Amino acid sequence: MITRRGFFRFLGGSVLAAAALGSYAVGIEPMLLTRVKRYALTPPNWPDGLKLRVVALADIHACRPWMTPERIASLAEEANALEPDIIVLLGDYVAGTRMVSSWVDSHEWASALSGLKAPLGVFSILGNHDWWEDLTAQKAGQGPTIARRALEAAGIPVMENDVVRLEKEGHGFWIAGLADQLALRPGRAWGRKGFTGLHDLRGTLAKVGDEAPVLLLAHEPDIFPDVPSRVALTLSGHTHGGQVRLFGYSPVVPSRYGNRYAYGHVVEAGRNLIISGGLGFSIAPIRFGVRPEILTIDLG
Repeated sequence: MITRRGFFRFLGGSVLAAAALGSYAVGIEPMLLTRVKRYALTPPNWPDGLKLRVVALADIHACRPWMTPERIASLAEEANALEPDIIVLLGDYVAGTRMVSSWVDSHEWASALSGLKAPLGVFSILGNHDWWEDLTAQKAGQGPTIARRALEAAGIPVMENDVVRLEKEGHGFWIAGLADQLALRPGRAWGRKGFTGLHDLRGTLAKVGDEAPVLLLAHEPDIFPDVPSRVALTLSGHTHGGQVRLFGYSPVVPSRYGNRYAYGHVVEAGRNLIISGGLGFSIAPIRFGVRPEILTIDLG
C-alpha cells in the first residue's frame, strides 16, 4: 500500500517529468539541428537512366525566436550541400502562430531562401497560411499573395496550377505545382461558408505535353486519392507529421484522412506520396517525436 509520503513523491516526480517533457517539446525539439530524411525509390514507369535528386523544404513558418532569417539562410546552405538536381519548396513560409517574440517580414524570409541553388532550378508552391494571413487576398478571393510576390522578387518561381518541363542528361520530366486546396477561409467578412480551394488538378495535368514522368507538388496531401497513376510522385507538407508523434501515430493531424497521410512515404495502388514533417510549426510552438527535417529523394 502506498504511503502518504510515497504518494507525494510520485506526484512530485510526475509533475517534474511532465514539466521536463513540456520544456523539451516547446524549447528544445523545435530548435534541434535539422535532420536530413532520405528516401530512395523508382516509381512505376520511371525512365531507365534517369537519376534525379530532389531536395524538399516544407512549412518553414518564419517567426522569431523559432525560425529567424538567419536560421532559414542556414537551412538553405544545408539544402545546397545535399547536391540536389532540383530544390522544391512546399509552402507555408509565413508564421502560423501568434506565439512569437516578433514577426519576420516576407522580404526577410524570401531573401534568406534566395540562397538556394540547384542545377535544374528552385521551384515553389504556396500553403494555406500563405493565403490565410494575407487579408487583401482573402477579401479579393484571389492573388497574387504577399508570399508569392516575395518569392518571385527573390527569383524563386511560384507554381499555382502550373507545370514546367525539365531535362537531365537527355531525359525529360515535369514539375507540376498545385494552388492551395484551403486557400480561402470561411467567414462573414468574405461571404464564404467553407474553405475554398484554388487548386485544379485536372487542368494542371492537362498542361503536361508528353509522356515524361510528372512530379506533383501539393501542399496538402489530401489531394492524393484523386492523383492519377500518370503522376510518378506527389510531394506534400502541411501536416508537420502531426507535430507530436509517438510510435508512428500522431494524435492530431490537420487532414480529413487522419494518420493515413500524416507523415512519410505512402504507397497506394502503385502511386507514391511523400509527406514531409516540415521545419516549423503552426498554432503552438511544439514538436515531439518529429524533428525538423529536410527531405532528400533519390529517384531512379
